[in-house]
Amino acid sequence: MQSVPPTNPRRAFAQKKVAEYMRYLMYSQQQATVSSRLNYPTFNSEVLDEQLGLYLSYIEAMGRPDILIVGSSRAVQGVDPRILRQGLEARGLSGLRVFNFGIHGATAQVVRFQLQELLGPEHLPRMILWADGVRAFNSGRVDRTYTEIVQSPGYQRLASGVRPQLSLGIAPQEAIASSSPEEYQFQPISFHAFSDSRVGKDSPSDDLGPDFAQNPSRTVVCLDSPQCFIRSGNRNSSTIATGVRRLSPLGVAIDAYGFLPVATRFNPRSYYRQQSRVDGRYDRDYANFQLGGIQGSALQSVAAFARSRQIPLVIVNLPLTDDYLDATRSSVEVEFRQYMRRMSAQAFLWRDLSTIRGLNRNEYFEDPSHLNQLGAAAVARSLAVDPNIPWPRGR
Repeated sequence: MQSVPPTNPRRAFAQKKVAEYMRYLMYSQQQATVSSRLNYPTFNSEVLDEQLGLYLSYIEAMGRPDILIVGSSRAVQGVDPRILRQGLEARGLSGLRVFNFGIHGATAQVVRFQLQELLGPEHLPRMILWADGVRAFNSGRVDRTYTEIVQSPGYQRLASGVRPQLSLGIAPQEAIASSSPEEYQFQPISFHAFSDSRVGKDSPSDDLGPDFAQNPSRTVVCLDSPQCFIRSGNRNSSTIATGVRRLSPLGVAIDAYGFLPVATRFNPRSYYRQQSRVDGRYDRDYANFQLGGIQGSALQSVAAFARSRQIPLVIVNLPLTDDYLDATRSSVEVEFRQYMRRMSAQAFLWRDLSTIRGLNRNEYFEDPSHLNQLGAAAVARSLAVDPNIPWPRGR
């Protein structure tokens, strides 16, 4: 509304759209069962805990996703769900729901755990998009993430037959009253910015307007869902804000669709002033390189599981910078591509984006091997126009 002056003829229409948007938002929050507190022991992985709670909340609000993105940190910040959805809409596949359930450090074993143990049948998508690279399939490296998960209290609870679920039936005011103040951080979204983008500022109270600090008793109607209202005594004045439980930097940064947008652009000159250049021969991710083994078995298990559920499985090899691909890593990449082409026969669809030259530009990366939000958008657009991917039908 701030962008539409009171004398502008579009003002009345804009006011109507704001009112409709706020009613829809409140309804969506109520449908999300008001409080999305995840009462479940930790899986010894902050990002898994965060993503799991968000995913279950997303399902409560939106329903099961049509497309679920899985993989490691390369996936969670390497495929933008909103850009993918927009690209598919441009092809006439409208209304598709896309969520990114990537987990830092995820290997094939971790993805198998996610899909076959952690999530129940009611949480599975119509399509699985597994975006990653060779490191996730190297059975020669120590799988620390999976080891931490299987040793966690959450895994022990899961083994007893109890799957995670959100707490239900808590009214908004009760949810806030039972929460400690430090459990929430609020970041505003301007009324004129109707996209899902976040507006990050230094001071939340400054962001919410000059009168917020002067009137801390303003009512906060909030959920543990992506958005909430902060209402002042003035009925005509409201601020839409995001509410994120647990103020970890990661939890705040991940958006409502599980995607981690990273703005940093990779510049080799400045990057290597702060970071050591690691030759592929000494990279622990490539140590004792072995395809097959435990990660190969996990891959085969996921493929068989998806096939039994009639869920299309698409595995995407994400791009890397030329700077990263020294002689050792390049040789491994060739071996990996050959291996995946063999494995994909009648098991899953293999899409190799690492060989598309336009996607390996430094400006698309945060560091030598992780995409930033520009790269994640480029990858999403590339996938959306791929005629070989059997995307679900639009709604």
